[in-house]
Amino acid sequence: MNVADILVDGYTRIRETVHAAVEGLEPDDLHARLDKGANSIAWLVWHLTRVQDDHIADAAGTEQIWSAQDWAARFDLPFAERATGYGQSSKQVGEVKVGSAELLIGYFDAVHLQTIGFLQGLDGKALDRVVDEAWSPAVTLGARLISVLSDDLQHAGQAAFVRGSLERR
Repeated sequence: MNVADILVDGYTRIRETVHAAVEGLEPDDLHARLDKGANSIAWLVWHLTRVQDDHIADAAGTEQIWSAQDWAARFDLPFAERATGYGQSSKQVGEVKVGSAELLIGYFDAVHLQTIGFLQGLDGKALDRVVDEAWSPAVTLGARLISVLSDDLQHAGQAAFVRGSLERR
């Protein structure tokens, strides 16, 4: 197994978890919050997808799927188009409303396809490329990819937890 295969496997696990957490849910369940400060499934999946879209597009030197494929207009959220959910307040989390599970999964799958295409072309040397000098030490592509993978798996797991909690109500 090479570097690209390992990364593709990891990112595919995000996809599996997102689909299991979202498929078949109605908007009320997607927007439900376990308490007034909790994140909804809609926000968790939108956020993890926005971060992946933003970070992978930056690393690949491509436009984000969010804007390139007009997902921003389809979601019609009350935030700046570049918003990823990072640092949002509880009130803003509650403003992430989606019309359907299919919309949420559609955006995620479009980002996933772009991500997999990017990952499949990587070799071990590519992971040493610096992609963000705003940090000390500077962030390499390898560190960025693992950071997104870790963060996305955590949020996907949180979405699965919320779904399970809602189903037990």
